[in-house]
Amino acid sequence: MLKGIKDGNDLTLKETFLTCLLALFIGVLVGVIDTIFGKGLLLISEIRTEHFFYLIPFLGISGLLIVFLYRTFGGQAKRGMALIFEVGQGKDEQIPLILVPLIVVTTWLTHLFGGSAGREGVAVQIGATISHFFSRYIVFEKSSPLFLTMGMAAGFAGLFQTPMAALFFALEVLVIEQLRVRFVLPTILASFTAAWTSNSLGLEKFTHLIESDLRLDFLTFVKLAVAGLIFGLVGNGFAASLSWTKEKMAELVKNPYHRIFCVGILLSLMLFLCHEGRYSGLGTNLIEASFSGGTITSYDWLLKIMLTVLTLSLGFQGGEVMPLFSIGASLGVVLAGVFQLPLEIVAASGYIAVFASATNTILAPIFIGGEFFGFENTPFFLVAVAFSYSVNRKHSIYTSQKVVVLE
Repeated sequence: MLKGIKDGNDLTLKETFLTCLLALFIGVLVGVIDTIFGKGLLLISEIRTEHFFYLIPFLGISGLLIVFLYRTFGGQAKRGMALIFEVGQGKDEQIPLILVPLIVVTTWLTHLFGGSAGREGVAVQIGATISHFFSRYIVFEKSSPLFLTMGMAAGFAGLFQTPMAALFFALEVLVIEQLRVRFVLPTILASFTAAWTSNSLGLEKFTHLIESDLRLDFLTFVKLAVAGLIFGLVGNGFAASLSWTKEKMAELVKNPYHRIFCVGILLSLMLFLCHEGRYSGLGTNLIEASFSGGTITSYDWLLKIMLTVLTLSLGFQGGEVMPLFSIGASLGVVLAGVFQLPLEIVAASGYIAVFASATNTILAPIFIGGEFFGFENTPFFLVAVAFSYSVNRKHSIYTSQKVVVLE
């Protein structure tokens, strides 16, 4: 199943040494850019929260600027994460550097004017683009996917400061059921270096260590397994609805300017009417409420899904992972009451399990759980993620992800 294991010694000693040196440099560079992007996004989010009523009416107009920038300067960069995956799978060769400023600026615009979107896709694209640029100077067999993997890990780790999770995310996400273990050494160096760099520059990291006396007995296992199945259905539902809505929007309104402006006006109205911007931005407000005893309604997770799917389907920029985290955490709060389990354990399980099913990853979400919520809770996370991951691997938020179906 893990096909990369059999050829784990492909790199020569010289190639390994050179890539490890570059991994350190790439980690620092990506960590710096992640910090600029992340701090800028935090500032923009604060501005939007303070002036929401004045900014939300211009969401459609900001969409026009986003489409203009991509159509004028984007070229291949317009394909975003799809391009990253196709390069990683050997279907394409180059990632234009213009992708970095484009994705940063357009994501800032999306968040400033109230769109519901994430940020991890931006970080992964930043890291992949910068790292892959160096593969043209050090050429050997598999240098292109190696540098891409290093960059994806560095981008993820620099923004979230979860280097272990970032390592496994980059290793397992490109091709399902294939773990590229030969890339571990340079990738882990790039990942940890990016995380240390952004942390030293003052980028915030979310951490909420959970202390619980819950025991993983038979009944608890069954409850977490059922919750995991529900999280899996929600994550896959998000991925499937995102793909379907993008396709239908493109069919119904073929002109991208008309699509993002006209439907963007409707989106801004919906975001305003739904609790006056509660579902705008990353969804960190829902995450904070989930773990601090704040108010979480039974439908928060569903409205966050709907508004995030619509935002991204229109052409606004950003990632899906932070909304997935908020969807999972808020749904977990609801299910905790249903299953009579500790709220924080189920919210944390939802946080990672919805992500697992929507991205077709299993190791990365477990490590995210450990790095965010404490590794002593790993047994609970493992059960929820395993059942979430098992639900369905036909859908993914990354539509260019290569899925290997096991017979």
